[in-house]
Amino acid sequence: MMETHAFGIFVPENAKYLILGSFTAKESPTGNGLKDPAYDWFYGTKRNQFWPILEEVYGIELSTLDDKQQLFTRLGIAIADIILNCERRHGSSLDANLINIEYNKEAIKNILDCNKIEKIFFTSRFVETKFSIEFIKEISDHPEIELLTLPSPSPRYARVSKNGKILEYKKLLPKM
Repeated sequence: MMETHAFGIFVPENAKYLILGSFTAKESPTGNGLKDPAYDWFYGTKRNQFWPILEEVYGIELSTLDDKQQLFTRLGIAIADIILNCERRHGSSLDANLINIEYNKEAIKNILDCNKIEKIFFTSRFVETKFSIEFIKEISDHPEIELLTLPSPSPRYARVSKNGKILEYKKLLPKM
């Protein structure tokens, strides 16, 4: 079944940085059939380490959608995923199991054309690789933008420990 990205994009007026992921993970119910309240925005599944990493990097609690958006607005960080629509093989959220992909080209082109983006942060090598193939025109139109890859916040990416990821994010992401 074809799915459309659940969260769109977030672009504060002062956007200088862009975080790009692949596609939102499959929503996981709480066990009682209710929607998990943590699944309110990008990287909202309980197992994903993205928000806990950012809490450590910036020394603040990011428990609500408003907290997350305020942080990104303060830092000038936009966020989007490179995939707009896709299907999941075996119902899996793994990037390798995303098929029949339609890329989020128009939204990402608009972010790059309408903002003074200095750096793009990819949340995995998968995203970096797909972006370099599928967004070649956008890359050539904006040679001034620095492209950086963060360690994947997925708990499946165990090559780097959570503490190692925190250190790398601190090194690469904008300072407060």
